[in-house]
Amino acid sequence: MELKRVVVTGIGAITPLGNSVDEFWENLAKGVSGSELITRFDVTNYKTKFACQVKDFDPLQWLDKKEARKMDLFVQFSIAAASGAIKHSGIDLANTNLDRIGAIWASGIGGIGSFTEEVGSFVCQGRIPKLNPFFIPKIITNIAAGYISILWGLRGPSYCTTSACASATHAMIDAFNLIRLGKADVFVTGGAEAPVNEVGLGGFNAMHATSTNNDEYKTASRPFDVSRDGFVMGEGGVGLILEELEHAKKRGATIYAEMIGGGMTSDAYHLTAPHPEGLGAINVMKETLLDAGIGINDVQYINLHGTSTPLGDLAETKAVKELFGNQVYNINLSSTKSMTGHLLGAAGAAEAAAAILAIYKKIIPPTINNKVLDPNIDSKLNLTLNEAQHRDVKVALSNTFGFGGHNACVALKEYQE
Repeated sequence: MELKRVVVTGIGAITPLGNSVDEFWENLAKGVSGSELITRFDVTNYKTKFACQVKDFDPLQWLDKKEARKMDLFVQFSIAAASGAIKHSGIDLANTNLDRIGAIWASGIGGIGSFTEEVGSFVCQGRIPKLNPFFIPKIITNIAAGYISILWGLRGPSYCTTSACASATHAMIDAFNLIRLGKADVFVTGGAEAPVNEVGLGGFNAMHATSTNNDEYKTASRPFDVSRDGFVMGEGGVGLILEELEHAKKRGATIYAEMIGGGMTSDAYHLTAPHPEGLGAINVMKETLLDAGIGINDVQYINLHGTSTPLGDLAETKAVKELFGNQVYNINLSSTKSMTGHLLGAAGAAEAAAAILAIYKKIIPPTINNKVLDPNIDSKLNLTLNEAQHRDVKVALSNTFGFGGHNACVALKEYQE
């Protein structure tokens, strides 16, 4: 069976760097930090007092007030990002076979904000057991995919992937595989997360996973720096339109990149820590190259998971050195989490979008906030520190690794006939 080719024809972005794909990319290329002090709730007693938050977001730009009230913030981000991707793609849904279009959408923790609000009110007020009738639909992670399917009448496969920080990459890989197997023509895929609330922040603080560098919050997300002390929590949603090549060509779509492969592995090591030698990361990149039918010499850019955690950054840089050998020194590496923060279940979509745009715009977004490179990291690696670099990128990889040892990677290529 000949596999069909899959291309990216649209991107939608609601991120700490902007609420459109153009604004998102412009700030990525400029090396802008999205980190701000948290003001939406009292952080006096929290170890961390900052996050990379979406700014100036008004759900009423995409939804009427009645519908918006039924949704958690992560669903509102999802609808806005999906809407942006559909619009960016130029697809005319009114004249397209909706039986052949699906929605595979990711979230790591779903409606944790609504859960916090409703359960907190229930416990503190000692109410009789009567919860909001929209409580369950607000919090379940699959509901975003359901809304996307319902709002646009998409009758193809519709479901959610949840695998912590690898969630959105898993969603993309599923969509990619279903299209190339001929099961659908188009997917709205990606992910959204809205964890910047009392329980989300408190939970990650309790794990000692997040940075507590409140004095330098603007530069606290500093992957590969010797002083990094944890990730900076992010929020938002990013959507991608994946489309079968002939379907896209027939309607004259702009093609931003071609997706050529995906890999999925497990560390089988620890709940939250990566394998110290990056074994799962090596395997997932190897599987991705094999699936894409390319070799180590074909890759010019890798968007690293690069969370700014002491263990994670070391393990990942070891992994790329182990797999790519001396060729690694010819590859640009960068962590865009230094700017967006960690969007958790949506991270894979945000970082794949960054890699797609790096291919399309021929610019490598930087790793910002790096002052002193960790001496345990090879100083000869091109980590694209602090400033973007111009480069003709033909092939890029995007890595995502999640709590539980879930690893996912996608390969993206400059589109050619």
